[in-house]
Amino acid sequence: MSTDFDREKLKLKSLAERTSKVDSSLLWRNPHNNDTAEFLRSLPDVLAVKDMKKLARAIFKAKDAEASRIFMYGGHVIKCGLGPLLVKWIQNGTINCLATNGAGTIHDIEMALFGETSEDVEAGIRDGTFGMWQETGEIYAEAINTAFNNELGLGEALGNQIIRRKGNTAISPLAAASEAGIPVTVHPALGGDIIHPYPDVSWRKLAGAAEKDFDLLGERITSLTSGVVINAGSAVIMPEVFLKLLTSAINLGYDISDITAASFDMIMQYRPLNNVVFRPTRALGGEQIVLTGHHELMLPLLDIFLEAEEGNYV
Repeated sequence: MSTDFDREKLKLKSLAERTSKVDSSLLWRNPHNNDTAEFLRSLPDVLAVKDMKKLARAIFKAKDAEASRIFMYGGHVIKCGLGPLLVKWIQNGTINCLATNGAGTIHDIEMALFGETSEDVEAGIRDGTFGMWQETGEIYAEAINTAFNNELGLGEALGNQIIRRKGNTAISPLAAASEAGIPVTVHPALGGDIIHPYPDVSWRKLAGAAEKDFDLLGERITSLTSGVVINAGSAVIMPEVFLKLLTSAINLGYDISDITAASFDMIMQYRPLNNVVFRPTRALGGEQIVLTGHHELMLPLLDIFLEAEEGNYV
């Protein structure tokens, strides 16, 4: 069937022409403050404070048990400047598996290689330039081709691409996970990311790389007994993927129990609450943690509680 909708004719622009909303000046920085203990002791030991403490303890318990500590996230976590925080958690062993959607990788690539991300969507819709950024599409297409030629997952191929191009690995969870040798899996929704219209991005190769990541995340879920899973800012994709893989692991005969499941989001949403927190823990046993608030506040707060738990000063 012939069509006049020819993506080969798309007019792509350079990222150098784009005005981005987030640059390196807005990224999370590791604080060095001797008053941290006093700050934590000053907090009322109720509700969210209790849950933060419970989650921090569960993460250290999971580390001791060598159980999975899975952090699932949406693109907004990276847009909020928290890439360096995830890198810290990769390097110190807080998490040993990352899983994200397509947006999480696009913002990661742009920050690590170009120092800025997050375009003005409304302005881009007006003139047809939204998402039409040549460098982002080219890098993604090359990573997909590399994944196809070397039988890699999409996350590993993208992380390697950032490293090969000498990107800033200190702010890139994709690259940091590749360097550390831990899984970072990517779960795109075909047609939903800005790189999907790009004519050189093969959906067939993309799906093949994503299928490898689907199986890789499933393998990590098999070790979730006494482990931790956190979903931050993915309203649909990661909760749906997680529930399908958890069920598959049990169907394959893995005995999974005693999960600490946490949701971090700006509002309470159906799928993160039910597919990640409530249904799995009710069925398999474990702890339910729901922490509602902006990522740029709540996740750095969790890091403070983790340092307090490690230092045993709260």
